[in-house]
Amino acid sequence: MTSMTLETVEVSVYRAPIEQPVQTAFGAMTDRPAVIIRAVDRDGIVGFGEVWCNFPQCGAEHRARLVTSVLAPHVVGRSWDSPETLFRVLSRQLHNLALQTGEAGPIAQAIAGVDMAVWDIAAKRTEQPLWRLLGGKGTDRLPAYASGINPHGTLNQARSAKALGYRAFKLKVGFGQERDLANLDILRTELGDDADLMVDANQAWDLAQASAMSELMAPFRPIWLEEPLPADSSIDDWKSLASTSPIPLAAGENLRGRGAFTNAIASGAFAVIQPDLAKWGGFSAGLPLAVEIAAAGLRYCPHYLGGGIGLAASAHLLAATGGDGVLEIDSNVNPLRQGLAHPFPELADGQFCLSEAVGLGVEPDASMDRFLVASFRHN
Repeated sequence: MTSMTLETVEVSVYRAPIEQPVQTAFGAMTDRPAVIIRAVDRDGIVGFGEVWCNFPQCGAEHRARLVTSVLAPHVVGRSWDSPETLFRVLSRQLHNLALQTGEAGPIAQAIAGVDMAVWDIAAKRTEQPLWRLLGGKGTDRLPAYASGINPHGTLNQARSAKALGYRAFKLKVGFGQERDLANLDILRTELGDDADLMVDANQAWDLAQASAMSELMAPFRPIWLEEPLPADSSIDDWKSLASTSPIPLAAGENLRGRGAFTNAIASGAFAVIQPDLAKWGGFSAGLPLAVEIAAAGLRYCPHYLGGGIGLAASAHLLAATGGDGVLEIDSNVNPLRQGLAHPFPELADGQFCLSEAVGLGVEPDASMDRFLVASFRHN
């Protein structure tokens, strides 16, 4: 790749109203937000990225401001020989600020969004789909699962997902033993023995609760139990749970930094590792991490819950990595999923189908401007 010089970084904040909140064990989303980066290089090539922004509800505007007021001045007007160089420089230059402000998470998320946009530009400059530029040699058809099935309206949500062609489904748990087990029973009965089920506790339990619930949920044959403990639990606690749980453990969306992931991989506690490239790492750190996960014999399954740009980015990273991972697609209503990633890839026979279009292959549709609540620009 030849060097690139960014001329403009624009950030847009979208909010789409929804009737049914998206529920987790620690809170609910009452609207669907998205923070989208639009970077333009001096040749006029446009790249898109997305910054994680689901919680707290006021966080989207704050992260957008971080990108334009803190990150953009470091990257606009400079020549970059590669996206990896930009990622390393930004991470190094903002490290002390993250310590000073206590905002390591939001700053890492902002860097990840910029990284996505720069990689989109890089792929367009080489006239390749991004997954192929990243070294993907396999298929552009990715097995996907319907995520975020809520504790209320579980049956209808699962039926809708099944009608769309999904063959794997993930239920939110952590809402009390009775409700969690009843919902698992509903899903197994409705979806049949051949469907893959996963459960996601969103850090809801302590060690004793997680161990007990894993035993109670095991008869429904979930293929993984996601974040049953707080993400900062000790490795000893994770290993203790792994030694007793009849369900394989999954985690990673709330880990940050290569060292944290390396420790998780080495622990032997996890069967599935789930980095979120919009929360930390983008493609520059996400690809080597995915390779490390696969080399350890673990399953790389990218986490994602947001708008369409980040979903497309997650799909490209999974396609570049190969292996037996599955793509997470939120099954809750979100106009910013299809609308911010146009033309939206087809879902066929439970597989998410990337196109041969260059870069990410998608971009926001102009009709989404009706959900635009704020925009910022640095050039």
